[in-house]
Amino acid sequence: MAVDYSSFLSDVSKSRVPNPIRGLLHLETFPNVISLLAGKPNPATFPITSISFNARNPLKDGKEESFNLTQEEVAVALQYNMIAGVPELVAWLADFQAHEHKRAKDSAVWRLSVGAGGQDMIYKAFLTLINHGDSVLVEAPVYAGVIPLLQTLQAKPVEVETDPDGVDPNSLREILESWPVGKPMPKVMYTVPYGNNPSGSTTTEARRREILALAHKYNFLIIEDCPYYFLYFDSKPRPPSYFSLDTEGRVLRIDSFSKVLAAGLRICFATGPTPLLVAIDLHTSSANLQAASTSQVIVYKLLSSWGIEGLHAHIRTVADFYLGKRDVFQAAMERHLTGLARWSLPRAGMFFWFELVLPPGGDSKELIQTKAFEAGVLALPGVVFYANASFSLLDEAEVIRNEWPDGHVPAATS
Repeated sequence: MAVDYSSFLSDVSKSRVPNPIRGLLHLETFPNVISLLAGKPNPATFPITSISFNARNPLKDGKEESFNLTQEEVAVALQYNMIAGVPELVAWLADFQAHEHKRAKDSAVWRLSVGAGGQDMIYKAFLTLINHGDSVLVEAPVYAGVIPLLQTLQAKPVEVETDPDGVDPNSLREILESWPVGKPMPKVMYTVPYGNNPSGSTTTEARRREILALAHKYNFLIIEDCPYYFLYFDSKPRPPSYFSLDTEGRVLRIDSFSKVLAAGLRICFATGPTPLLVAIDLHTSSANLQAASTSQVIVYKLLSSWGIEGLHAHIRTVADFYLGKRDVFQAAMERHLTGLARWSLPRAGMFFWFELVLPPGGDSKELIQTKAFEAGVLALPGVVFYANASFSLLDEAEVIRNEWPDGHVPAATS
């Protein structure tokens, strides 16, 4: 069925109006146009006159090469730009997404916007779709960074059970089938399907297909947050993304270069249904105007030199690096924690999730934050990754787990 995106947009999103100035910036590129648009500082006053950097070439065995921005590129890097991103970078990333996820390019169906890091884009996606009081489907455990966002929006997280194979469709189905009559159904499910933070799980293809079928049946959208998509190192093929499997336009995908290029660049990109990206851009125009031009130009300079083949080669190198670290950590856990904890081997990402086997009344938080720290180890107790630990939602008791099995209290580390 066709998706009516207007029914998913939040009240705040519906109230947004286009920025009258930013909406005209693209016309400055037309020939023989004298722009009198307000707000652009004169570049003659900028003290920076050149930008250059060195980077390892993944197609030449990591040989270091120099990159020097042209004067035109420097001018773009130092000035305001389009809300959705520097056009050349947006076009490159759209080509990459079409190739990576086997989606035909069609701007009427899907498009892409660059954001100032994944957290920025997650928050804007939530603002676009969630009203105060809305129920939001989340994984249990869930990425801790979304919990305060949901608190700010006064949303009600509904925890869906997970295991080493990702989100459990049976848990999701049970929640939706038993949803109270007369209560608004969830419009959104948020998930980190590759190398989940914090559980380390990767959702299988079969489960993704089941979840998409449930999204169709119960009419909800999926925010597919993928900061660890590129850090997949299992011998089995990477499961196809929700975005690649989606045939209805129910998936808003968020990718990040923080883990594979540089976290400080703060560059991510959201890909999904055009009406949703238009709405997200309206939020950007009222918030931070755009992701930093300098970071965007540097990333484009690098990617346009490497090409898709070069980016894939670099990604493989980074994934292999983290695979080595995972194996060393796994060996250490086997030596020291066998019989004291249980865990599953992550197939992607940067995280191990393990359950400590404690005596009755044992406190993992005390053990981790006091005794482990005194021994020189800093980790997080699992309680911080459960949304119901930060919300009082007694009316959601039928769909939210309130406790763990006796004696098995989860903890997470990376």
